[in-house]
Amino acid sequence: MLSNVIIMMCTLGLQLRHCSADLCNWTGSGFAAGVDSRIVLQVRLRCTEGSVRWVYPGQALRVVLEPNLSTDRRTTVCIKPSPSFRGASVFIERAGELKLLVTEGGRPGRQVYCFRADGPHRPVLYLQSSPQTDGAWSRHTMGFRYELLGNRSAAPNVGHRGLQTSCRPCNDTELLMAICNSDFVVRGHIKNVSHDSERQTSLLEVSAVRVYWQRSGVFEQQAAAPESPRSGHIHTLLQCQVKPGDGEFLFTGSEHFGEAWLGCAPRYKDFLSVYKTAWVARRNSCDFPLD
Repeated sequence: MLSNVIIMMCTLGLQLRHCSADLCNWTGSGFAAGVDSRIVLQVRLRCTEGSVRWVYPGQALRVVLEPNLSTDRRTTVCIKPSPSFRGASVFIERAGELKLLVTEGGRPGRQVYCFRADGPHRPVLYLQSSPQTDGAWSRHTMGFRYELLGNRSAAPNVGHRGLQTSCRPCNDTELLMAICNSDFVVRGHIKNVSHDSERQTSLLEVSAVRVYWQRSGVFEQQAAAPESPRSGHIHTLLQCQVKPGDGEFLFTGSEHFGEAWLGCAPRYKDFLSVYKTAWVARRNSCDFPLD
């Protein structure tokens, strides 16, 4: 079995070759491993998000994720395989044993895989290439993007494999925290909702009245003029049964692999009532600009 092959490489002390990398990303070749099947390439990455790109994959690649998360040992790790990811499997290393995370028969480029990495040990991933008899492996480029989510409150709402999910409305405390901690906070209208039964997700098309902040450019202007409206898309779970609704909403949530995922989304008038009540009682965690 593939997992047994990798365990033997480590426990028998066969050659482990370290690869150079920047803080977040690694791109490298498996030519060396292709020449000597005993070589396992090892990469250490020190960011909370980045990418791995393995050109001409050889026998195995060991990826150690070790950012400075000393204040938060409970970490959720998510990876999104590249569209060209085939001819390999990904394993999680735990206490010297390997657990299959991504199989070669998966749906690369669409599925996100997540797992918990608790305790003092850094998350470790193995990429194990499949045996190729026709030399086809040399034409492959495979890899993945990764994110370490820590204990972020938005993480349970990602809706990908391996994370807990919830469709219940946010209570007042959660809403007040969401406007402080979310990757995006946007006031706007729902123009349309579409559903993807394969991914078990729904996609909200949102016309933004105001973008208070966003981590990246999920909500873009529809025209070159500075005053032109912005629009964007927000993902959520199909099981939440989101439907188009009239009126203004305050959308909050997290961004993962370039996609926005819905967190708290009250009607804007309801948010104003909650925020003003908390402001009078001095219970706000952060200031929010009111129109």
